[in-house]
This record gives sequence, structure tokens and C-alpha cells, in this order.
Amino acid sequence: MVLSRTQIEKRVRELAQEISDRYRGRDLVLIGVLNGAFIFLSDLAREITLPVQVDFVRLASYGTQSESAGRIRLTKDVELSLKDKHALIVEDIVDTGLSLKFLKEHLAAHRPASIGVCVLVNKKERQQTAVDMDYVGFEVAEGFLVGYGLDFNEQYRCLRDIYHLDLN
Repeated sequence: MVLSRTQIEKRVRELAQEISDRYRGRDLVLIGVLNGAFIFLSDLAREITLPVQVDFVRLASYGTQSESAGRIRLTKDVELSLKDKHALIVEDIVDTGLSLKFLKEHLAAHRPASIGVCVLVNKKERQQTAVDMDYVGFEVAEGFLVGYGLDFNEQYRCLRDIYHLDLN
């Protein structure tokens, strides 16, 4: 086990408090990246102590492979208006950083007041592009992670803890 459900729950509450403090009095839209972030976003949204709107996007880059395909495409866009609202991307994991960079650039065209990023797991050693993240749950050095929304070939998402999956 890499991260226990207890560690995750504690950190989600801390992140929610920071987000609540920063965005108090502002129109906040949480934008979850499907499919991986739905569990994290759900827990985070319930812990945030202010009204929020929730929307989702879906990006395709991994498919069934364990390595990024390097090409990102948007397969589901936001449906809510982001104009003059504060958008907070909620992502399960940042690996290469390419998907997050793509998404931030895409959402900027919707003219939000700001675009922030909240990520559960940051895998810094794999990043190919620098991406600013406002809230980071955990830094994990290596390994292919599954559980708490993270998957391999659409399996293991519903595990309550996060594990390293041995691909050998």
C-alpha cells in the first residue's frame, strides 16, 4: 500500500479547508477530469464548506496502455459557463503534465476569472512539462498507482487505498 484511506481522507479534508478559505465569496466551479478524478472530486466537494458547481471533462491519452500516448484529445467538454467564474481543475494524478497543460489552455478559452489546479497525486519525476498546481495532496516518487479512482485498463478504481501495481 502506498497511501491508506485514512491518509487520503485526512489530506482531502485539509485540501478542502484550504480551497474553502481561498474561494470564500467567489463563484467556484470544480472541474473533474473523468474518469479518474470522480472519487476524489466527490469526497473533496463534500468537504468544501461553500457552494460550488461541479462539471466534468474527459481527455483521452492513455487508452489501455501504461504509458501516455503523448497526444491528448478532449472527448467531453464542460457544459457549465465558466465566464468570470473561478475554475478549479480536480485531477487524480499528474504524470507527464501534458494533459493538464492541454486542459488549462483549453479552459482559458472559456474565459474564467481564474484557473486553479487541485491534484491528488503528483508524480514529479515523470513530468515532461512544468505545470503549476495550487493544491497537491501527495507527492509520490515512482510506481504505477491504482485505487481511489486511479486505474489500470479500467480496473482497480474502486479500491479505497492507493497501491503500487507491479506491471512485470
